[in-house]
Amino acid sequence: MRRLRNVKIVATLGPASNDYDTIRGLFEAGADVFRMNMSHGTHEEQRVRHAIVRQVEKDMGRPIAILADLQGPKLRCGVFAAGAAELDEGNPFRFDLDDAPGESHRVCLPHPEIFAALKPGSSLLVNDGKISLRVVECGPDFADCVVEVGGTISDRKGVNVPDVVLPLAALSEKDRADLEFACQLGVDWLALSFVQRPEDVEDARELAHGRAAVLSKIEKPAAVDAFDAILEASDGIMVARGDLGVELPVQAVPPIQKRLIHSCRRAGKPVIVATQMLESMIESPIPTRAEVSDVANAIYDGADAVMLSAESAAGAYPIEAVTTMDKVAIEVEQDPTYRELIEASRKVERTSVADGIVAAAREIAENTDIKAICCFTQSGTTAVLTARERPRVPIIALTPLTGTARRLCLSWGTNCFLTAGEVERFKTAVVSAARAARSSGFATEDDQIVVTAGVPFNVPGTTNILRVAPCAERLIFAADPE
Repeated sequence: MRRLRNVKIVATLGPASNDYDTIRGLFEAGADVFRMNMSHGTHEEQRVRHAIVRQVEKDMGRPIAILADLQGPKLRCGVFAAGAAELDEGNPFRFDLDDAPGESHRVCLPHPEIFAALKPGSSLLVNDGKISLRVVECGPDFADCVVEVGGTISDRKGVNVPDVVLPLAALSEKDRADLEFACQLGVDWLALSFVQRPEDVEDARELAHGRAAVLSKIEKPAAVDAFDAILEASDGIMVARGDLGVELPVQAVPPIQKRLIHSCRRAGKPVIVATQMLESMIESPIPTRAEVSDVANAIYDGADAVMLSAESAAGAYPIEAVTTMDKVAIEVEQDPTYRELIEASRKVERTSVADGIVAAAREIAENTDIKAICCFTQSGTTAVLTARERPRVPIIALTPLTGTARRLCLSWGTNCFLTAGEVERFKTAVVSAARAARSSGFATEDDQIVVTAGVPFNVPGTTNILRVAPCAERLIFAADPE
């Protein structure tokens, strides 16, 4: 099933996409990666979804990536005697550690870590930012605030602290259990919530121990401030615009999104744009024009992937949502302006032989009649570097490792194929590349492809050879009879 686009689609699984027919339908409509949201559902429910995706993968004969999204610490207030209270602008309100039911003047905030980090002037946001309070005075067990934006506060509403770095680990005990479960299950990517510093990513990488790639969700101002270090520590990035838009002024989110995408492209690490992309399709079969423009802008910026959350997990039109995203992506990538923007924003520092090889492959492919760039890869690095170049021709990634093929499903433009065992000779690699290009419809026997690889084979990080090769095997053997 050849995709007619380069950007990838991530679809979240949930109550609306729990069975084989729906998940297969999502894949056939265009989903390349399936997200399991560990905030919802039991381990057994997630195990069933994982098994269904792997069955679809087997039936379709194409690698599929699975991403487990960890919940992260959830900061919530306590309960109220009446279930809720009304906060009026200008009135005082206290958060404290007293677990007595709250009233209109106070409520419990059972997170001493928050009080330890607060300072006079700090902001506290409640219920996705609908209520805003400013700290006037605080101590180790209380924060006296003034209400700046009022509203109804009710039991266990979420609390955000946007302008301080909280002394909280990104991994709660639940997250650690979920991480181990997901790794044993065999997921390909772990999405880490509540990232504030690169040390949060290192903790997750140590626990994953190479069993899954680690993707950092950028959803807090502290993560934006420390982004370069977080990017270096991560295998990929998710621009999680939901919480980011709560903790920052909404008008700040679009330029941040663009900066993060461009930084990820320079680093050659996949980046997902997420949250509310086709939100209205939870209830409607047709998106709004603004939503379509939002998806299109992320694609114009060169994002590796765009993501559906509740649209595919709990909405009434999950397959239609994926179909819509697929159509938008195809339309955008056929626009000449898209290619102009992609090439104008290609800013890459090339410092290694591998960098030079993939850049040369792109140049050759774009200036001659080459149908595809075929890269042999053990760890996935060669394919990721090739994707960083954003070439005009398709990328075919060949690897003997199932895990590598699945992880590459998140990278822009990569079409992943498993080779039958490890390749030992370059001629064998060229033959395998030609067969993959022909079988997938990227080339015919009359066409040429570019093949990149590392010699010696099966050693990660050794990309050092490039060859322009015919797709006809008789020509390959004629050129290299040995």
